[in-house]
Amino acid sequence: MIDLDATDDPLHGNQSGRFFHGYYKSYCYLPLYVFCGEHLLSARLRPSNIDGAAGALKEIQRIVREVRKSCPKTKILIRADSGFCREPIMAWCEENQVDYLLGLAQNVRLKAEIADELETAKQQYYETGCAARVFKDFKYQTLKIWSQRRRVIAKAEHLRKGANPRFVVTSLAKTQFDAREVYEQQYCARGDMENRIKEQQLQLFSDRTSCSTMRANELRMWFSAVAYTLTIALRRLGLQNTDLQKAQPETIRLKLFKIGAQIRVTVRKVWIALAESYPYQHLFEAAWVNLKSVADSLFNQARSPRPG
Repeated sequence: MIDLDATDDPLHGNQSGRFFHGYYKSYCYLPLYVFCGEHLLSARLRPSNIDGAAGALKEIQRIVREVRKSCPKTKILIRADSGFCREPIMAWCEENQVDYLLGLAQNVRLKAEIADELETAKQQYYETGCAARVFKDFKYQTLKIWSQRRRVIAKAEHLRKGANPRFVVTSLAKTQFDAREVYEQQYCARGDMENRIKEQQLQLFSDRTSCSTMRANELRMWFSAVAYTLTIALRRLGLQNTDLQKAQPETIRLKLFKIGAQIRVTVRKVWIALAESYPYQHLFEAAWVNLKSVADSLFNQARSPRPG
């Protein structure tokens, strides 16, 4: 599962590449992030006067190529919101056996297609007083842009505030995945990626793009991306079976990184002396032991002779 998303990076100076974005109502950059679960695969800084999907296909092609080099039989699903529902992306995925699940912006034709389902959801809402959902699975093609008819799943929902229709387009087979499962279990789960982006911006400061040039600001963004990657690796490998095995990067940074210590380097060793009052000594020690075990295991694998 490869997730793509674009977000705003507000600017308060005259940085190069700075433009006003009508949706975010501010001057900003429009960075592109690509994740696979908690793993950051790509981070690109872009000006905000472009389409939200600009450059996404190039990143998808690069990532899919690298994944298939290591795991040629892996099934890949591209997941994103309606900002990435573009014909070149869908057509490339179909030509290269890559599945996709993308949000689809509503229009008059789509809403007319689910008029009966919206009325049914409305009736259910007034009968129960609870939010009602009715799903519809159908084939759809735009009048000019799409090259073929594609599977569209509609959620006809009625809430206290009124109708709330939503649409997604997917290459997933109807015989294997029903409409409700695709929408509720697979598409809605992409919201977790937004939490990963928040960890980048709010906890690891990827939004500190105050340099005058865009290249320098992208470098600062990459530093944040590297910090995130290392922190997640530490959590996965060094903090397993500890109180911080599910901690956010900010918690790990404050408890294990942002601490005072005396470092003394000798010919054979590097000595790190922590204060006796440091309250997380056991976590620091556990992380060290776990990382050393992983390093020793990798070292032994590298030294062992390979068959043939």
